[in-house]
Amino acid sequence: MSDEKPPQLVDYFVVAGLAEGSRALEEEQQPRPARPGEPITDVAVIIRSQGEEVPQGFTCIETSTSGHPVDLNAGLLNNPQMFLCYKRGRDKPPLIELGVHYEGKDRPKPGYQILDTTPYSRSANLASGSPGHQRTFLTFRRAAEPPGHHTLGVTDICLVMPSKGESTPHTFCRVDKNLNTSMWGPALFLCYKIAVAKDNTLVYEAGLLSRYPEQDSESFPLPESVPVFCLPMGATIESWPVGTKYPLPVFSTFVLTGASGDKVYGAAIQFHEAFPRERLSEAQALRLGLLSVVDRRPVPGRSLHTRKSICVLSHWPFFDVFRKFLMFIYRYSISGPHVLPLETHISHFMHNVPFPSPQRPRILVQMSPYDSLLLCRPVSSPLPLSGASFLTLLQNLGPDNAVALLVAVLTEQKLLIHSLRPDVLTSVGEALVAMIFPLRWQCPYIPLCPLALADVLCAPVPFIVGIHSSYFDLYEPPRDVIFVDLDTNTIFQSEERKLLSPRALPRRPCKVLLASLHSLSQQLDELLSAPGEEEPPELVLSDAEAAGARRAQLELEARAAFLRFMACALRGYRSFLRPIAPAPAPAGRDAGSLFALQGFLRSRERAYQRFYGQLLRTQLFTQFIEDCSFASDREPCLEFFDTCVDKVQVDLEKPEDTPLMELDDPRGGEHTVFITPPEQPAGPDGAEPPARYRYDGFPTLRPELLEPPRDPLVAQLCQARSSAPSSPAPRRTKQEMKVAQRVAQKSSAVPELWARCLLGHCYGLWFLYLPTQVRAAPAKLRALQLAYDVLRKMEQHKVVLPDEVCYRILMQLCGQYGEPVLSVRVLLEMKRAGIVPNTVTYGYYNKAVLESKWPAGTQGGRLRWAKLRNVVLGAAQFRQPLRQRQRQRAAGDPPGDVPPPAPRPPLHRQTTWAGRSLRDPVPAPRLVKSGSLSFPARTEAGAAREGPGEPPLLPVTPTPPPPPHRPRAPPGSADGSLSDIATDDSGGDEGPGGAGPGGAGGGGPGGVTPRRGLAAKLQQLLSPGKRPPPPRPSEPPREPGGRRGSEQRDGDPPTSRRSPAGTLLRPRERPESTASESSVSLGSELDLSDASGGSSGAPKASGEPCTDGGAGTEPPGLEVLLSSCSRCPGCAALVFDEELMAGWTSDDSNLNTSCPFCSRSFVPFLSIEIRDLRRPPSPPPVPPSPQGPVLSDRRRCLELDGTPETPGTPGTPGLCNGCAETPPPWRRERVAFAYLSPLVLRKELESLVENEGGELLARPELVDKHPIIYWNLLWFFQRLALPSQLPLLLLGSQHAPPDPQPPEPSRVRVRLLWDVLSPDPESCPPLYVIWRLHSNIPPRLHPWGPPAPQFSLPFLEALLSHVGLNEVHKAIGLFLETLADPKAPRTLHRSIYRELLFLTLAALGREHTDIAAFDRRYRSALAKLGGAPGRDELRRRRAQPPSARASECRRCFGAPPEC
Repeated sequence: MSDEKPPQLVDYFVVAGLAEGSRALEEEQQPRPARPGEPITDVAVIIRSQGEEVPQGFTCIETSTSGHPVDLNAGLLNNPQMFLCYKRGRDKPPLIELGVHYEGKDRPKPGYQILDTTPYSRSANLASGSPGHQRTFLTFRRAAEPPGHHTLGVTDICLVMPSKGESTPHTFCRVDKNLNTSMWGPALFLCYKIAVAKDNTLVYEAGLLSRYPEQDSESFPLPESVPVFCLPMGATIESWPVGTKYPLPVFSTFVLTGASGDKVYGAAIQFHEAFPRERLSEAQALRLGLLSVVDRRPVPGRSLHTRKSICVLSHWPFFDVFRKFLMFIYRYSISGPHVLPLETHISHFMHNVPFPSPQRPRILVQMSPYDSLLLCRPVSSPLPLSGASFLTLLQNLGPDNAVALLVAVLTEQKLLIHSLRPDVLTSVGEALVAMIFPLRWQCPYIPLCPLALADVLCAPVPFIVGIHSSYFDLYEPPRDVIFVDLDTNTIFQSEERKLLSPRALPRRPCKVLLASLHSLSQQLDELLSAPGEEEPPELVLSDAEAAGARRAQLELEARAAFLRFMACALRGYRSFLRPIAPAPAPAGRDAGSLFALQGFLRSRERAYQRFYGQLLRTQLFTQFIEDCSFASDREPCLEFFDTCVDKVQVDLEKPEDTPLMELDDPRGGEHTVFITPPEQPAGPDGAEPPARYRYDGFPTLRPELLEPPRDPLVAQLCQARSSAPSSPAPRRTKQEMKVAQRVAQKSSAVPELWARCLLGHCYGLWFLYLPTQVRAAPAKLRALQLAYDVLRKMEQHKVVLPDEVCYRILMQLCGQYGEPVLSVRVLLEMKRAGIVPNTVTYGYYNKAVLESKWPAGTQGGRLRWAKLRNVVLGAAQFRQPLRQRQRQRAAGDPPGDVPPPAPRPPLHRQTTWAGRSLRDPVPAPRLVKSGSLSFPARTEAGAAREGPGEPPLLPVTPTPPPPPHRPRAPPGSADGSLSDIATDDSGGDEGPGGAGPGGAGGGGPGGVTPRRGLAAKLQQLLSPGKRPPPPRPSEPPREPGGRRGSEQRDGDPPTSRRSPAGTLLRPRERPESTASESSVSLGSELDLSDASGGSSGAPKASGEPCTDGGAGTEPPGLEVLLSSCSRCPGCAALVFDEELMAGWTSDDSNLNTSCPFCSRSFVPFLSIEIRDLRRPPSPPPVPPSPQGPVLSDRRRCLELDGTPETPGTPGTPGLCNGCAETPPPWRRERVAFAYLSPLVLRKELESLVENEGGELLARPELVDKHPIIYWNLLWFFQRLALPSQLPLLLLGSQHAPPDPQPPEPSRVRVRLLWDVLSPDPESCPPLYVIWRLHSNIPPRLHPWGPPAPQFSLPFLEALLSHVGLNEVHKAIGLFLETLADPKAPRTLHRSIYRELLFLTLAALGREHTDIAAFDRRYRSALAKLGGAPGRDELRRRRAQPPSARASECRRCFGAPPEC
C-alpha cells in the first residue's frame, strides 16, 4: 500500500497587484451614468414660503424619482413649503447615515445629530403647520475624523412616494419612517445611497507579482485567474491629497470551483502602498489630476498610491486563521527592521504548520512573541464542508428574505448578490448553495466575481454571482437578474423575471422554517447587542469563548432548520426511484428512466404543484437523482439525508424533539501541538544578529530566502490516518455507525434482540471478509452464490442486521466480477426482507447492473445445445427397450426376466442464466451433526452435477464412498462424547426401532431389541463400568458395510423413549431433532464440531465424515484448539461463552464483560493451543526391530494377534471428547488474546481495512501483526461455520515453523471447546471429567488433579438418575448436601448448573439432550428449592441458572461442540 501525503493546510501564497502587462479596465467599460465625484457632507431644510433660499453650494430636491413635486409639508393646511437640500465636498467627513426622528416617541440614537433648525435659524420641524401634530426632524451621522480616501459615505439622496407607484431605487437605503405624519397628503419616504466616492483613480486588471511555491503541484496547479480574484475591483493607481489617512486593509474571501466540483478557498487582504510618479505617462498624470489641464504644470499637494493584495489558497475554509496570518505578514512588511526576512515566516507557516488530525486536534502556532493563532480540526459533520455562515445571511437579509432566496435557488434563478463588504459576499453565497442540501448547484457560481469577469452576468443560464456594489457605478446591470443588496436588506426583482411567492412552498414545513429563523434572528440580535460592560481582563477571554460557542450553536440550528425543510419537501422520494432490473438501455442514465417524475408530482398536494413542477425540471434535481442512483462520492451525505427524511414529521407545526444533526466536535481535545516561531540565526560570539530586513512596500519574494521544511516530523506526527485506496469493500458510513450504536443500545435491554444483534454483527464481519474470500476462490460465481445463500439463510432465520453492508458488499462484488443477474436477486432479497436500500446501497446496485455485461436474452448456443441434448436423450430412451428386446431374443431369455433399465439422466430444461435447470434434483438429505445447518458445502457428487468446466469453489478432500447403512449410536454411546454423531440416511429410512431396511438397528446380531422400561434404560446408560476400553485408531475399512461412529455395546436398545413426564432423553424416532435448543436457530444449524480448515480453510459439509487423519488422507498439519471460557478475577469462577456474550455492552469501544456471579467487569480472553502434527525436523532413522512391533503400536499388534478391531468407524479414529484423536504433536504452543465483542471487533476490523487495506486479510502478516483481530475472526467464523482462508494463514505465520520437507500442502484443523483449555492442576476435576475417568475414557487435558472421594460413581449415577427422571431439584439438593461435607472441595470453579449440564451431556450424549428443556427443568427446580436455603444462599453457592440473555445467545449461536 502506498503512503498518502497528509492534508496540506496551505497550497499557495500569492502576491497580486499592478503588473507590467496589465490592461486598463475603464477603456472597455459600457456607457454608464456619471458617477458622483464627491460625497455628501451636509443636509439642510429650507422654508421657501418664508423667503428662505437654497444656501450656496447646496442642491435642492424638488421632485421625486418619477418627477412628482415633493413638498415636505404637502399634507397640512396652510402649510409652509419646506424642501430638502444637500451639499457635496471633501472639506469635512462625509455623512454615512440619515434618519427621521419623532420627538417624544423615539430616543435619540448615539452618534446622530438632529437637524432642528434651518440655515436661517427657523425651526426645521417637518410637521410645523399644525401645533397638534407630532414634531418630526431629520437626523444624520457623520464619519469619524480624519476622513480617508476610501471612506464610505452618502453619495446620493432622493424622495419616493409609494402612492404614485414609486419604489426604492436599486442600491438605495430607505428610511422606513413617513416624513408626512398628517392625515392628508401622500406618504413620503427618504432614501439615500452609500458608496465609496472617489475620483482621480485608474483601474487595471490585476496581475501576478509573486508566488510560492514557484512550481505547480501535480494535484492542484495554480489557476491563472487567482490575481483577479485577489483584487476583484482591479489594481488601481490613485491620487490622494497629501496627509490623507491610509485605509485599513480589507479582508476578502473567494471560492474557485474546479471541473470536478472540488472547491478551493482563497483568503486575501487588500492594502495600499506608495507608487512612484516616474512610472506614469503624461496621459495618466492628467487623468489623475497631477498635471494642470492648461499648462501641464504639476499640481502640488497630491500623492500616488497603488492597491496590492496578498492571498493564500487552501482546500479548507479556515478563514479566521488565514486572516490572522495575512494580517501578521502585512504588519511585518510595514514595520522593521527585522532579523529574519519576510520569506522565512511565509515558508515556515506553509511547511511546518500541519493539518489538525484526530490525534492532534489543536495546533497552536506562535508566529512572533506577540502574535499567535489557534488552528482547530474541522467539526466532524455528515454535511459537505463549506465556508457558509447562516448567521451572516440572517443578519444581512432577515428571515423573510432568506426564505425568498431559498425559493429562488430551488427554481434556478439568476441571482446577483452585491455589497460594499467583500468578506460578506462569500459567506452569504456559500450559505445559499448550502441551504438546498442535498441538492447541489450545477450552474455558474462565483461568490466574489472580479470586475474582469463581469460578463458572466449576461450569460443565458442561471447563476449565483456576488460582486462589489461599486460595479453599479461602472456598468448597467442586466434586466433579467434578481438583485440582492446585503447592505440594505432588500431584494430587487425585474418585471421580466418574478420569483415564486413563499406561499408556493409546502405550508407546514415553510411555517416551521420561518418560525425557527425568526427565533434565531432574535437570539442573534441579543447576542450582538449585549451591553459592553467593563469586565476584569481574566473574564474577557472566557466571554469570547462562550460567545463563539453560542454562535456555533446558533449556526448549527440555522442549518438544521433548512435541512428539515428540505427533508419535508422531498419526503418519500426513494419510493419513486426506479432500479435498473433488466439489461440497461442506452438511455439508462436519463432522469425519466431513473425516477418516476409524474408519480412523485402526483403525490404532492395540488396547491404546491407549481413549485414542484419547476423543481423537477431543474438541473439540481436531475443531478440529485443521478447521485442517488449511482455510486458517487456523495454517498455518506445522501445516506445522512435519508435518515433525516425518516426522522421528520411533515404534519407537525414545530420542529421535532430529536435533533437532525449530531456533530462530534473534536476541538475540546487536550492534545495540542505547539509550533514555535522560526529560529533566528546566531550572531558572532553568540550575540544577537543585526536587524537588516526593512521594506518600503510589500516585496517580491526572493527564492533564496524561502527555507525548506524545518521539522518534517511534526507533519508526520499530526497527519491524519490515510485510508487505503485499495480497500475493496464499501464500509459503514458514520451515520450507519451511529444508527447501529442506537440499535445496539435498544437491543441490550431485550435478551432475544441482544443475541440477534450480536449474530448480525458476526455476519457483518464475514461479509467484510467476503472480498478476500472471493478473491482467493477459484470459482468466483460459486463463491458469490455461496454468499447469496448465506443472505437467504439469514433472512429465513430473521437475523437482525444493523446496516446494509452485507447486501452492499455482495452487490459490489457482483459488479466487480460481472454478475448483474445475481445483483438483481440480491436487491429482490432485500425487498423481500423489508429493507429499503439507502443511497449508498442503491448506488452500488445500479453501478453493478449498469457496468456489468449482461448475458444474451436468447442465451444463444447454450439454449440450442440444451435442446439438442434433450432430443438425443429422448431418442435414446425410446431405443433402449428395443435393444433390450433384441438382446433377449439373441440370448434366448424369456421376456419376463428382463432386468429394469439403468437410470438415465433426466431431461434438462434451460431455465437459468447459469445453464443449470431449476428442476435439478436436490442432493439426498443427510442428518447433520446436531446444531448444524445444511450449508452450501457440497459433496463430490453435488459438485460434479453442477456442470463440467467449472472448478469447485474450494478444494475438497476425496472421501471414501459411504456405507450402505449407518444406524445411529445408542443413547449410551461408548465414548460419552459431548459432540454429535453424524449419520447418513441415504441408505434408507429407519423404522420405528431405528433400523434400516437392510440391517439391524442394534449392536448385537439379534437385530431389533424390544423396548424396555425407563429404569432399564437408565441402568444401561448409567453403567460406565460395563463399557469397553476407549477406541483407538483402527485400520482402513476392509468391509463396505462397516459402521462408523461411536462404539455400540451388545444388547443396547436402538432407540430411547420419552417418559410421560417429559424426560430429557430424545426419542430415536425423531431424526430431525437436534441436540440443543438452538436447533431452530441459525447458529445451531451450522456444523461446529468439524471445523477443519482442510486444504483451503473452509468447513466441510455437515454430512461428510471427518477425513483429517483418517485412512486415505493425510492428517492435518496443524491442529488449533480454541476456548473462550475465562476466569473471573474477582470470584475465580469460570464464565462460559454464552455468559460472556450476555455480559458485553452495546459500547463498541468497551472490551469488558461482567461476571454473572459477582458482577465484576473484566476482559475475557481467547485461549489458543496450536499443535504441530507435522513430522519433526530431521528425525533420526530407527532401524527395524527383528522382534516385531512394539507394544505401543496397538494397530500392528492387533494385526499380528488377530484381534478383531474395535467396532468403531472403519478408517476413522475413535472419538474422544467429541473429536477424532490425533497423534501427539511434536510441538505445542499456547497463547491467549482478548476476546472481543462482535461490535468491538467490527469497529477494529473496519479501521484495519481502512488503514492497511483489505489485502492484509489474505496475508500471514495478519496473524503476527494483528493477532487479536485474527483469532477473534477465526473463532466467530468457525463458530458459525462460515468458509474462510483464515486457518491457512497460520502455516505462514511465526506459530508454524516451515516444514523442511513438506510432502504436500498441510491442512489446518480448528476445534472449538466449551470448557477451559488449561485447567488448574490443584483444582478438583469437574463431574463430567470424573465420569469419563470412571468410564475409562482418558480426558483431553491431563493436568487434572485427583477427584474428591465424595464424587464417587454412585453419586454421579444418582445425579444422572434424578436428571433423567426430571427430578432436577433432587439432583441440586444432593449436590448441595455433598458439597456441605467438610471433606468436600471448598470451592468449585463451575456453577452447579454447569456441572450438572456437562455431566448430563457426557453421560447421555448431546444428541439425546435438549439443553432448552434442561434449562426449564433447572429453573423450575430452583423455584422449588428457593424457600429452603433461600435464593441468596443458592446464588452464593452458584446454583443459579444462566440469565435470559445468556440462554438467548446460546440459542442463536449454538453451543461449542466440545468440552
